[in-house]
Parts: sequence; C-alpha cells; structure tokens
Amino acid sequence: MSLSINDIQVTDKNGKVRTMSEFSGSVLLIVNVASQCGLTPQYSGLEALNRAYAAQGLKVVGFPCNDFGAQEPGTLDEIQQFCETRFSVTFELFDKVHAKGEKSPLYERLTQYAPAGDVTWNFEKFLVDRNGTVIGRFSPRVEPQATELVGAIEAAL
Repeated sequence: MSLSINDIQVTDKNGKVRTMSEFSGSVLLIVNVASQCGLTPQYSGLEALNRAYAAQGLKVVGFPCNDFGAQEPGTLDEIQQFCETRFSVTFELFDKVHAKGEKSPLYERLTQYAPAGDVTWNFEKFLVDRNGTVIGRFSPRVEPQATELVGAIEAAL
C-alpha cells in the first residue's frame, strides 16, 4: 500500500504550520521521541544517522510525544535544550504529537503502514522515501545503528 505523507500538515517547534511535502526529495526517518524514557539514549544514534547520511539526503525528524508513560512532560523549549545539551541533537524537532488514541494526522497516516496499528512506545521509527511514501516501520527496540534500519536507509538513499 502506498501511503504518502506529503499532504499532512505539522507544527514546527516555533508554532509554524508546515506541510510534509517540504521534505520531498529527502528520505525521512520519523521518530516519536521522549526525554525521560529508557530508550532516550537512542537520541545519540539518531543524531549519528542524521550526520552520517545528511549529505546523501537523509533527514531525521523528531516528534516529541507524551503518550507513553508521560515520559515527555516538558515544554518544547525544555525538550530542545535537553536534546542539544545531552545529545548534541541538530536534527529537527517538531511540536508534540499524539501517536496513539486521538492521533495527530501524521501518526494517523503513518500507523496505516504495514504492520498497521498503533505505535507501541517511544522511539518507533518510520522510514519515508523521497516521494513521501512510507517504506519501513521499525520497533522502538530497533536501535538506530541496527543493521536492518541502516540497510533500509541506505537502500532508500
């Protein structure tokens, strides 16, 4: 099933509404992130991917999410500062989203990708090709440097 996200609007960390089509031509790794989760150290790996593959067209994009264990309670400024200070994150973070329940439009679309269903926890990863089509979905337990994820990214690039 081809599920383009290009028509979806999202809000960036500055409150500006943007459309995902702005990322056309880039491969995206979309991740619901949280600062107080046991998986939070994945920020380091996500930033490493962002830096390693940016020149080839990868963009890691993070969507803070407080849906799982209330592990992202901070404001956007607090989240951004935490990510920059603790993990030297340079990839783009957007406004908080809901990845389960009454999902944001982006996550409503992403979770239709096989295997369809709700996001299970923080740091679930969706790989999107240069045309805005979801081409991969990876469990929160799949580390950013895992062979299966890196291989899928390299194939998409």
